Order: sequence, then structure tokens, then C-alpha cells
Amino acid sequence: MRYCFGIDIGGTTVKMGLFKFDGEVMEKWEIKTRTEGKGENILPDIAASVRDKMKEHGLENEDILGIGLGIPAPVTEAGVVKATANLGWGYKEVKRELEELLNIEVKAGNDANVAALGEMWKGGGLGHKNMIMVTLGTGVGGGVILNGHIIGGGHGAGGEIGHICVNYNETERCGCGGKGCLEQYASATGIVRLAAKRLAESDEETVLREKSINAKTVFDAVKVGDKIAIEIAKEFGNYLGGALANLAAAVDPEIIVIGGGVSKAGEVLFDYITEPFMERAFFANKECRFALAALGNDAGIYGAAKLVLD
Repeated sequence: MRYCFGIDIGGTTVKMGLFKFDGEVMEKWEIKTRTEGKGENILPDIAASVRDKMKEHGLENEDILGIGLGIPAPVTEAGVVKATANLGWGYKEVKRELEELLNIEVKAGNDANVAALGEMWKGGGLGHKNMIMVTLGTGVGGGVILNGHIIGGGHGAGGEIGHICVNYNETERCGCGGKGCLEQYASATGIVRLAAKRLAESDEETVLREKSINAKTVFDAVKVGDKIAIEIAKEFGNYLGGALANLAAAVDPEIIVIGGGVSKAGEVLFDYITEPFMERAFFANKECRFALAALGNDAGIYGAAKLVLD
């Protein structure tokens, strides 16, 4: 039997999985991401952990089809990273370096794109080959899958859904340096921003004035019918639903999968996303449906394994 490793590099931990050829995960584990010294230990630590796991399972190099790697940065087709926000790496030939450490073939991609591939394969997008995934966390990430393959783009930055401009009149800057990005309205921090603005504009009674505001408290308030919370959710949904309708016109997905911390609110999100999506969607895209992500923090290792198994 042949095996592969799926690896998801994060700023705090590296998530790792050993998979059988049919996609069954044999074991999952994590190691610390040592970012000190410009991240010089990250790839050697990964290589050491892979070797240890191979020894533990009695595997030789010829038993391993390859290693898939998700990286929190744009990644070129050649497995090159030009810069990272939280790993300490500048220009780095990740594929080549890890292959030299292990003498095993490596395939690498952006972590959000790789997670989208995992959700298509074994998660919320199961049964579909054309999919958009949106990850609503501290920021807004995502990935586009067409005909079962990641759209990485010419510079490894395909699927940067959070930086679609949705408000040309915005005066405040996004973390990327632009203005009016989807991330400013649909991320967890964006929802807090919308809530703060709405609460400042009105003195209407709302349970939100009694709580620390975050995405969870907003959607908890929506679920009990709080008027102000519902208005905030509608604004969030208008931005996200509209952006997804525009993106759908370009890529024609069968399904849109919503993940990330905000998705823990559940299907109530669709009550606010679906209507603005349908209002703006090109007629051919109106059969597209929404689903919640299903793999949680494991999406990255599943997608990384799928890079190899493809």
C-alpha cells in the first residue's frame, strides 16, 4: 500500500497527517511552528517529524507517494514563497528545500486554497468539482476549485476573496492597504466593526449593549430576534452575498462552502447571504447552493494530501 503526508503550516502549529492512498487518515498530530531565526527550523522540524512517523509505521521512501504542503502565503506553481506574514520567511524555495531534506516529492499551495481542496474532497463540498470556499475568521480567506483543481493564479494568489472591493466609498484601510475590501465587512473583526458603527448611530434597545461584541454575540442576538443584530446581519449578508454573486459569474460554482470561526453560527448565516446572492446572481448561477464547511481544522491536511493524490 502507498501513503502520503498532508501538512498544514500555521503560525503557531504545524498540523500533520499520514494518509492511505484512498484518503483514509491513519494518524494526525501537531508540532510547534518555530518561527524564530526567520523560520529556519520549520522545514527541518517537519522533515524530522515525517521521518519519525515513517520509522514508527515501518515505512520506507518508496512507500510514500509524496508530501502535500499548505503554506500561509501565496505559493507559485514551482513551490516558491516570496514572503510570509507570520512564519519569518522571505523568498524561499519551499518545495526544493523539503525535497532535499527528505528525498520525497513535495507539492505545495496556499493554505486557504489547500483547505478548499480538502472541503471539496471530504467535506462540505463532497460530490462537487466546482466550488468556492469562503473562510470567515479574523480575516476573509478562501479558495476557488474548478474541475477538481485549485485555481492558484499566475502569482500564487488566486482565491484571495477577502480583498475583492465591495465598497468604493470606504475611507478606512484594510490590513492589505486597500479600501473597501470584503474582509472589512464579512470577517469576524468586520462584523464587530459593523456592530460598533450601528450601535453608535442609534440608541435603540438591544441586547448587544449588555455584552462584549464579537461575531458570536451578534449572531446569538440574531437568533433571539434582536432588531439591531438583525440589521447588522443584513449588512454583513449584503456585502458577502453580493461579492459571491460577482465571483460566481466568473467561475460558475456548483456549491459555495462557508467555513471559519464565523461559520459556527450555523445555517442562520444563509438567511442573510442567500437573498442578496440571488438578487445579484447571473441567471446561470442561481442553482448554486450554500453549505457549511465540515472538516474544521483538518481541512488543510486533507487538502494537502489531495494535492499529492491528484
